[in-house]
Order: sequence, then structure tokens, then C-alpha cells
Amino acid sequence: MERILSEETVRKLMQIEGETRGMALKDDFEYVILKKDGEGLKKLEDALEELGHPLKYKELKSMKFYPSGLEPLLMVVCQKLFGYTDKDFWELGVLSARMPWVGRIFIKYFGSLEMVVNGASTIWKKYYTRGKLKIVSVDKDKKSVIVRIEDFSLHPFYCKGLAGYFAAIVKMVVKEETSCEETKCTHEGDDYHEFRVRW
Repeated sequence: MERILSEETVRKLMQIEGETRGMALKDDFEYVILKKDGEGLKKLEDALEELGHPLKYKELKSMKFYPSGLEPLLMVVCQKLFGYTDKDFWELGVLSARMPWVGRIFIKYFGSLEMVVNGASTIWKKYYTRGKLKIVSVDKDKKSVIVRIEDFSLHPFYCKGLAGYFAAIVKMVVKEETSCEETKCTHEGDDYHEFRVRW
């Protein structure tokens, strides 16, 4: 049977520096379960084992740190197995924002747009050992928020997920429909990622 990904691709993804909480990986698995049921989950777990990075959904610990490369590895494998599109990665980001733990955190920190500025970087540091998130601007008149992430670069698929995530989080706060566009990206040669959320 032909490998789903080359050894070189897997090696590059797993060389990504930093660690990520298990809850982010669980979100990726839960999206597969939502879309593909148990059969999709088994296919994903079998593929990861074949690639030398066995990961079982039921064994993941939400607050444990795992190598950051596992998340883009999961995304690339899902794209190969299930034909994920940008829309799927966006929806995965939205799903992540709707998880109960996210809601509790944002109720605590993000009761208003003003509180977004004070709480965003704190939350990022709790769940990633690498990277720095900051809110560049919050403009209620123009109905926009600009989010920047520095020293963090996983994969273009992950960028789509972040856009969905930020759109969903701001929607929680402003209670209006939102959109999000990545205006700067390290995968396009920029020094950092920047996202503009509008409502």
C-alpha cells in the first residue's frame, strides 16, 4: 500500500517547534467524527499509525502538551484521506471556538471588545508554548478587529482554521455575523500572520 504522505513531508511537519495542548488535537478528531463517523476516525488513526505517529482520539489528554507538528500532520492527512477543502478547515476552526471550554474562557475574559485586548494573549499562552498573539486594533466604528500572531507557523491549512476560529470568537462577543480574512501570512513571505475580522 502506498504511503499517504512521504517520509520527508512527515519529517518536516514534525520538526515544527513548540507544543500544543491536546484539546486542539481533539478538535481535529471531533471534526472527523462529526463528518465521517467512526469509520473516518478509524481511517485517520490507522493512517497516523502507518506514518509512525500513532495517536488515538480516546487516549488524548486535553491539558497535556503534544508536539505542535501533530496538528498540521492531522490536517494534511485529513486532506489526503477525506478531500478537505478550505471550507472544511474554516469549519474546523469554528467548531473549535464552539467547544464548551472555549465558551467558558471567553465568557470570563471576553465579555466586551475592550476585554478582548486584555485577554487574548493570556489565553494563547495557556494553550501554545510558541507564538505570540496580540490584538492590533479594535474599531467599533469600522466594525473590525485585527489579530496578529508572531513566531508561529504551522501550515496554510491551519491558517484557514484560525480564520474560522477568530470569526466565531468575535461573533460570540458582538452577537452579529462575522467574516475573517488573513491579510498577512508567513507562508506567503510575511513576517507574521494577521487576520481582519469584520461584522
